[in-house]
Order: sequence, then structure tokens, then C-alpha cells
Amino acid sequence: MLAVIFNMGRRVIPFFIEKGLGCPFEAKNYQWVDASSLWLFLSFSVADIFIPANHPQGKYLILFFALSLVALHGARLTGWYHKAIWKKSLLWVLYIGYAWIVLGFVLKAMSLLTNLSPFLALHAFAYGGVGMITSGMMARVSLGHTGNNVFEPPKILHLIFALLFIGAFVRVILPIFLGNYYLQLITISQILWIIAFGLFFIRYAPMLIKARVDGRYG
Repeated sequence: MLAVIFNMGRRVIPFFIEKGLGCPFEAKNYQWVDASSLWLFLSFSVADIFIPANHPQGKYLILFFALSLVALHGARLTGWYHKAIWKKSLLWVLYIGYAWIVLGFVLKAMSLLTNLSPFLALHAFAYGGVGMITSGMMARVSLGHTGNNVFEPPKILHLIFALLFIGAFVRVILPIFLGNYYLQLITISQILWIIAFGLFFIRYAPMLIKARVDGRYG
């Protein structure tokens, strides 16, 4: 899933940012990031799956890959940034979702050097990264393919995306400081996830089962 996001996000996210800001902006894409990020991620994945976490040399190899991916995708986010994204829900959700993935690699690196649970990195990838990016993509693409105006998205998206961000924060960050309340934090994050996607379903289901509002085929 992360490889798909990296490959898709490289093309789609900066395109959406450029078209959606409403002001001139060219999102930078660095060729050295494009050429190395997927190969490094493949190496990271293979090492993380097959090398035991307590292997003395292997641990530092995984650490190297994780920190390299932090640098690469952090550079990518820097090139895509424009302060106006915070005014557009369909833009900041993709940007923050990608940032959660970068944070996931940070947490993975920390888990190799400390007693931090490696599952926090997994949930940063899944809840924060995959959850926010897929919801943001579905929200925008659904508008376009139903003939609705992508530049005037439903206002409830701010709430939906905020709930997902808060849920990711509760699931990933708060357990670091409030470990004694782990089960309660998991429950809260689950409830926020269900509410967010429940609201998404309520808002988007009607437009997806009806004909396009512009009368075109599709």
C-alpha cells in the first residue's frame, strides 16, 4: 500500500496542489528522490520482513533505510509545500497524510534504538497515512467523476479529515506518553475512525448512486 501511495502520490499530489491552490505555484519534484525512494523502500521492506529486529548488524541496516526514507520523503514534502494548502481541505489532507508516512519511518527508527513499540510506526502508516490519503483521494475523485465542483468541496470534509487526524494522533502519539491508558486510546481512535468514515458515507453515498449533476455520461 505504501509503495502504491509513493508511486501515485509522486504524480497526483503535486498536480492537485498546483491546480487547487488558486494561485501560481510549481510543486518541485526532485529527480534524485524519484530515482531512489522506491528502491530504498523495497530494500527497507525486505530487510524489515526477513531480518530479526534483535539482529545486531541487521538492526542498523533497517535503521539506515528508515532514516534515508525520512530524508527522501521529507525533501519531497518540502518541495510540495505552499502555505495556501491549509485553506483547502482536499489539499491539506493529502499533505498531512503523506507527512504521517514520513513520521512512521521516524517512529520505526526510534523503535530500533529504544523500547518504543514498532506497532506505532505501523499505525502511523495505516491510520494516518493510508487513512487520510485514501479518504482525501476518494473525496476529490468522487466530486470530479460525479460532475461536482472540486473547487467547492463539501464543508463537512474539514470535520471528517480533522477526525481522522485526531484519531491518528490518539492512536500513534498519545500511547507514547499515556501508555497506561492504551486500551482506552485504542477505543477512542476506533470510534473516531468509524465516525469519520460514517460521515463520509452519509455525505457521498447520495452523489455516487445518482446520475452526474452535469448530465454527462458516467
